[in-house]
Amino acid sequence: MIIAQAKRKENIAEYLLYMWQVEDIIRAFNLDIDLIQANIIDQYRVDDSTKAQIRDWYESLIKMMQIEDKKQTGHLQINNNTIIRLTDLHIQLLNSHKFQQYESLYYRTLPLIVELRAKAGDDERTGEIETCFNALYGTLMLKLKGEEISPDTLLAVSQISQFLGTLSALYLKDEKTPLFGNDEEY
Repeated sequence: MIIAQAKRKENIAEYLLYMWQVEDIIRAFNLDIDLIQANIIDQYRVDDSTKAQIRDWYESLIKMMQIEDKKQTGHLQINNNTIIRLTDLHIQLLNSHKFQQYESLYYRTLPLIVELRAKAGDDERTGEIETCFNALYGTLMLKLKGEEISPDTLLAVSQISQFLGTLSALYLKDEKTPLFGNDEEY
């Protein structure tokens, strides 16, 4: 909860990757709040009130995972909504032609996205932004497992990270002061 709140304010891409990791951690502990309490929450060096808030946060995520039937795989709707908002902004940025640096970065990244989608067998429902997040998260998981990552993959991930970092910065900027008026189509 504490890390999620900080990441949400600083970098929406890091926040989303963190939340995907939290979903996997909850699954690793079989959606058991007592195991999460013992192995995660009790490790925080915070007061009891904050620990109670963190436990409530995990409990609410567990309930959502149960209700949304995400106990084994998939992402919570709150996280999917973040992808949707990022995708909407991405489309607005490309259609406005006011953000040429973003557009240029996207078109430099697009061949990698296409290649990743082909390799992953993503269907049409998986959008480009989600494909980028899948690539970063997959690479993160490989690193955590200590598996080797090819130099080509590291280069691709670097380019995708730069692209998502730029989109994230524009997202946070848009949250503070909308980049587009209500009448602007996308």
